[in-house]
Amino acid sequence: MNKVILYYKFVPVADPEMTMRWQRELCVRLHLKGRIIVSKHGINGTLGGNIENLREYKREMNRSVIFKGIMYKWSDGTGNEFPKLSVKVRPELVAFGAPDAIQVDEHGVKNGGKHIKPEQLHKLMEERGEDVVFFDGRNAYEAAVGKFKNAVVPDTRTTHDFVKEIDSGKYDELKDKPVVTYCTGGVRCEILTPIMKEKGFTEVYQMDGGIVKYGEKYGDEGLWEGSLYIFDGRMNQRFSEKSKDIGECVHCNGKTSNYENCANVACNRLVLVCENCANKDLCTDCVTTQAIAK
Repeated sequence: MNKVILYYKFVPVADPEMTMRWQRELCVRLHLKGRIIVSKHGINGTLGGNIENLREYKREMNRSVIFKGIMYKWSDGTGNEFPKLSVKVRPELVAFGAPDAIQVDEHGVKNGGKHIKPEQLHKLMEERGEDVVFFDGRNAYEAAVGKFKNAVVPDTRTTHDFVKEIDSGKYDELKDKPVVTYCTGGVRCEILTPIMKEKGFTEVYQMDGGIVKYGEKYGDEGLWEGSLYIFDGRMNQRFSEKSKDIGECVHCNGKTSNYENCANVACNRLVLVCENCANKDLCTDCVTTQAIAK
C-alpha cells in the first residue's frame, strides 16, 4: 500500500548541510521519493512510498532530537506521485523572498498567528460571524479550484508576491478584523502570519494543519468548497464524493478542477480545461496570439 505524507517543522537547525545529507541517505534507504527542503529554520517535506517505509521514516524522525513530534498529514498514493527524490538546502522553507522575516526557536515560529483547529474555527465563526475573514495563503491558481467560502484571494502567482500584495494597501481595511489564514498543510501560514502582524494586522489566526486537516475533519460538509490543488502527480485531492468543481474552463467557462499545461512550450502555464475542451491545449492568451499571427 502506497501513501503520501506532508509535514514540516520550524525549529533551529544548526547544520542544514549535514541534515540534508542525512535526509537523503534515509530516503534512499527507504525507497522514498518526493521533495524535502532544509533550512536554518527547519524542514518541509512531501514524500511518497510504501506505507511501512513511511512509518519507518517517521520513527527515524522521532528518534532525532529536533524533529521529534512532527504532525504528519497522510493521504492515499499510487507510487507514481513523484518522479524522483529531491533534498535541498534553501534560505527559506517556503520562498517568500524574506528569509529574515521570521525568527524561530525550539517552540516554532515567534510572533506567528494563533493556531486554530477546525472545530475552534467553527466556534469562532459562531461567535464573530461575518466579522471573520478567510485569507488564502496560497497562489491564486490554487484558490481557483478550491477555497473557503467568501475567502479573500490575493493576486499572487508565486509566494514572492505576498509581501508586495500586503504592502499594496488593498487589505488595510482587514487589519482590525479577525483574519484566518490558510494554506495546504500550514507551512506557508507560519511565515505569512508574522509578516501580516508586522504589517499591522491585529488579530491573526492560522489553520492548524492547513486545509488538509480541515478536510479530514469536515470533508465537504463545512466551510470548504471545491478541490485541493496539490503539487504532485495527482494535481488535486477531493475530500468526499460530495466535492464540487468551482474552477472555470478557460475556453467554455464550464466547471472543472482539471489543470493542464499550455501546449505552447514558451508559455507552459497551468490552465483550467474541462473534459469537453481537452483537445484545446492552448491557453486563451496563446490562442489569441496565434489568431493574430495568422
